[in-house]
Amino acid sequence: MTQNTPSGRRSSGPRCIALVGPFQSGKTTLLEAILARMGALQRQGTVAAGSTIGDASAEARAHTMSVEANIASVDFMGETYTFIDCPGSIEFLAEMRPVLPAIDAAVVVCEADEKKVPALQLILRELEDQKIPRFLFLNKIDNSHQSVREALPLLQPASRLPLLLRQIPLWKNGVAVGYVDLALERAFIYQEHAASQVVEIPPDERDESKDARYSMLERLSDHDDALMEQLLEEVEPPRDRVFDDLAHELRDGLAVPVLMGSAANGNGMLRLMKALRHEAPCIHETAARLGITPGSEPLGYVMKTFHTAHAGKLSLTRVLSGAFQEGMTVTTSSGETGRIAGCARLLGQTTQKTTQAQAGDTVALGKVDAAHTGDMLAVGKAVPRPAEIEAPQPVMSLAVRARDRKDDVKLSAALQRLTDEDQALAMEQNAELGDTILRGQGEMHLRVAVEKLASKFGVAVDSNQPQIGYRETIRKPVTGVRGRHKKQSGGHGQFGDVVIDVTPLPRGEGFAFIDKITGGVVPRNYIPSVEEGVKHYLKRGPLGFPVVDVGVSLTDGSYHTVDSSDMAFQTAARIGMSEAMPQCNPVLLEPVLAVEISVPSDATAKANAIVSSRRGQILGFDARDGWEGWDVVQALIPEAEITDLIIELRSATAGVGTFRSRFDHLAELSGRQADTIVASRQAAQ
Repeated sequence: MTQNTPSGRRSSGPRCIALVGPFQSGKTTLLEAILARMGALQRQGTVAAGSTIGDASAEARAHTMSVEANIASVDFMGETYTFIDCPGSIEFLAEMRPVLPAIDAAVVVCEADEKKVPALQLILRELEDQKIPRFLFLNKIDNSHQSVREALPLLQPASRLPLLLRQIPLWKNGVAVGYVDLALERAFIYQEHAASQVVEIPPDERDESKDARYSMLERLSDHDDALMEQLLEEVEPPRDRVFDDLAHELRDGLAVPVLMGSAANGNGMLRLMKALRHEAPCIHETAARLGITPGSEPLGYVMKTFHTAHAGKLSLTRVLSGAFQEGMTVTTSSGETGRIAGCARLLGQTTQKTTQAQAGDTVALGKVDAAHTGDMLAVGKAVPRPAEIEAPQPVMSLAVRARDRKDDVKLSAALQRLTDEDQALAMEQNAELGDTILRGQGEMHLRVAVEKLASKFGVAVDSNQPQIGYRETIRKPVTGVRGRHKKQSGGHGQFGDVVIDVTPLPRGEGFAFIDKITGGVVPRNYIPSVEEGVKHYLKRGPLGFPVVDVGVSLTDGSYHTVDSSDMAFQTAARIGMSEAMPQCNPVLLEPVLAVEISVPSDATAKANAIVSSRRGQILGFDARDGWEGWDVVQALIPEAEITDLIIELRSATAGVGTFRSRFDHLAELSGRQADTIVASRQAAQ
């Protein structure tokens, strides 16, 4: 394996490339076209027909969209390339994040469509934050009716780096039939699912291609003084220097090269592969980006975790240095150890066993159960993760339960595997409401999760909206309420007698119990039992919900030397509370969340209207820091109005709007809505 030399000569060795881009930009089709063009497939499949190597899961084919990362390795000119096709929907964007640290470069697949600029910006921001070298591949060029040189300024706001045009299309009767490669100064005519035909640049395209090439060279000269001098002196630069500068711009994060083609027709694949071969960094540079000095010691990064029916747990791992092989014991970042049951290259859902994985290889390691997505795998001492990848905050939730009660234990295990595979999912057991809550990134994300529980883990579930954590409190105090429990049934009886005052507390104070007993009318050893009985009652007040912000004072009472007991005084306290609370003017409280909504600026008015329609209070809005063309709306919204907020928000923002939320306070709720909630709770109980 050779590293990139100062002169810019290409690196060699296995590469790992991520295919990323907005939803429906053609990433899965591009992967299929590359595999077909490289000879890994006899025939190129289509997403519509459900015949692609990627998106082979039942859920992906049912919804005709990528719902998880797809992996395929292929050989090109004696070297191995592993492509990871990442979903483009914002609901599945978290699939991409843990993949990025260990890739050599990304191919951002997009269209010359201004409406998709916000979605493109989301993708590019992830790459920019992790400093990933990237190409932009303008797909569906055969269906484009817009000049690429005109389209680039529309896409440029999505990228912090300048977009560097490398090709311009050749048009015939309004259809793109080929392209001019500005670096090679050659024209190519597309041949469907075959290598393009090299031709002379047509006379009527020469002026435009010359201007476009000069613009490209001018951009390259910003970081190459010698090239700048050659341009000023009108000296044609050597082709090798141009390619060295192109590689330098990509690897050092100075520009984003723009290529083009049609994945559906297999056009532009060979030129894309050659650009990756000559210009993408190698494993040494990728390891250096992660702060790792490659050596002989085995070191790998876990990009994704799979749970399979037959092979068990698979850990997709990029080998950063050394070599891994079957039977080797590895240590995870948390210090746990596991034994590698096997190594395999992946081609979609097909595995090909290999004896060992060398530096640069991307392989699935079998049954390293201790490994999790984002871990570093080493031999011996644990190596910290290169970065903690923050899971996105959930924006939608479902309460799930096994359709068959005998599957309850099986459901818990399935949910653990599901959340291990997909870090954007979170599971929570709500003991108060008795719900198992599955939280995710939107309606489709949760729908696919439920489908996977059945198809992949064999647990059919029913789902519904989670219950809202309503509370109740009181508006006025009552004093001198007696709770008396007396029961005689042969032998020792039961006797407890208390007098209590109940008062409202300021919002957020919770519960306070005050002992005001004098003269020993209630013995000291029974007073904790009185408090316990009060707390037990407060778990469900007169409206049917837990009671908060209440103070209870024990002022008087009596006892019996034989019949009094802890249980008797607990019961007396509950009786006293049940007598007092209805007199205190109980009122329902609903949780209100502080919500931060992020949307493109042209959708801010729509976001404000959505907030208002959901009983929300707009606190203000401002430009999103560091995000050109985006705003952030601050608001307070009742939790009951949040359940499907993300659906309406995404509908209003072409699928890119999102929000973060946190509990802020409890607010009184009265009127017909409160009556309906109380009636529903009491009927359920």
